[in-house]
Amino acid sequence: MCRNIKPLFNFDPPATEQEIRDAALQFVRKLSGTTKPSKRNEAAFEHAVVAIAACARELLDSLETSHPPHNREEVAAKARSRNLTRFG
Repeated sequence: MCRNIKPLFNFDPPATEQEIRDAALQFVRKLSGTTKPSKRNEAAFEHAVVAIAACARELLDSLETSHPPHNREEVAAKARSRNLTRFG
C-alpha cells in the first residue's frame, strides 16, 4: 500500500491516540483517493477516520507477543540510517 505506513504495535511507550488517528486518516485518504474531502463528504470522511481509529485501538489492545517492546528512538535511528544509505 504505502511505504510510509509505520507499525504501531509493541512499542515502548505504546502508540498514542494521535498516532492511531494519524494512521486511520492516512488509510482513509488512501482509500478515498483524496487528502481533503469536499464539504459534502466531510462528515463521512471524519466518521470513517473515527471508526477506523477505534478498530485500530481495539486491535492493538488485543494483540499479544512474547517479544520485548521496541524502543522508539532505536527504530527511528535505524530508519534514518536506512534513508541516508538509500537517498544519500
